[in-house]
Amino acid sequence: MVLSQPHTQLSETNPASSHDLELVDICKYYGPLMVLDQINLNVKAGEFVAIMGPSGCGKTTLLRVIAGLEGVSQGHVLLRGQDITGLPVNKRNTPLVWQSFALFPHLNVRQNIAFGLTLTRHIKAEVQQRVQEAAVMLNLEPLLDRRISQLSGGQKQRVAIARALVTKPNILLLDEPMSALDPHLRIRMQGELKRLQQALSISFFYVTHNQNEAFSMADKVVVMNQGRIEQIGTPSDIYNAPATHFVAEFVGNNNLFEGEVVEINNQTIQIRCAQGLIQAPYRDRPHQIGERVTVVVPADRMVIASTGPIENSIQATLRAREFIGSQVIYYLETSTGQEIKLIQQQSLNESLNVPINADLQLSWKVESTILLGERSVDAP
Repeated sequence: MVLSQPHTQLSETNPASSHDLELVDICKYYGPLMVLDQINLNVKAGEFVAIMGPSGCGKTTLLRVIAGLEGVSQGHVLLRGQDITGLPVNKRNTPLVWQSFALFPHLNVRQNIAFGLTLTRHIKAEVQQRVQEAAVMLNLEPLLDRRISQLSGGQKQRVAIARALVTKPNILLLDEPMSALDPHLRIRMQGELKRLQQALSISFFYVTHNQNEAFSMADKVVVMNQGRIEQIGTPSDIYNAPATHFVAEFVGNNNLFEGEVVEINNQTIQIRCAQGLIQAPYRDRPHQIGERVTVVVPADRMVIASTGPIENSIQATLRAREFIGSQVIYYLETSTGQEIKLIQQQSLNESLNVPINADLQLSWKVESTILLGERSVDAP
């Protein structure tokens, strides 16, 4: 295996660059183990980018590469047009907010926030001013003299973010900073974090395995799998138009059916699946008669059929239901033994009393059907 030199300078600072961060052909190996494979990604100025994927997909390693905590085996990291691949952590100004917050228990809130500035020899008056500004911004003024042990989880998170912001970073890196918070506090902190990012106009690079966090806060979502980027897009793009089998299975609640194209016209494509004939809209991607494809149907686009015209439908048996607040998830089984899901708002189901093991007809509109190419042999 031949690797390029990791610390070659590509360019000097480019003030005209519209990107806060550029990752160019990033590869990372631990011996023979590949953990990052040809990562290419641009983060625009003031953009909130969320990186998500399963455990072990390489998202935290990528964050550490940007922060300078890990070197690269190949490729370059550019910050506002400058190649920083060979710069140490303390020369990058890319602070990282850890999952555990990494606060110093022997220091109070004020001292924790000021810690990064004291390392770079700022004058005392400037340190005090920046700490005060960060405290006001994050509503920490009443807590400045408290010890870390006296803070709640949400307060600790705000202190960790304040400590990063006082250094006036070029980009803020966050490694699952809300994973330790309870669900109610996590939702509230999502809104606070997004409002803070918009107010500061700083690019945020946010690693998470939580889809709700990624979709609710990010301008751009990056889905990773096995060290590679599977898809980049807006939250709507990722949710409504998965580009690969992995994304379709990982994101949301999608039902996947394997089939063969049997008819094509200028409006629809018909696919023969084990569950019956399914229609999909004719889109830009060309298909051919006899081609093997995967049909993707989001669980929240299906309904239990009643009267009226039916564009697509399959038969399935209800095996279980789950109430999750405002939604109901139905777990059904087709005649081929495949489990599928149907999600509906609870308000639509108040008068629907379907017994377990009932045979149901499920339907959905043609435009709700997504087609993918045949699954590759080595796909997970």
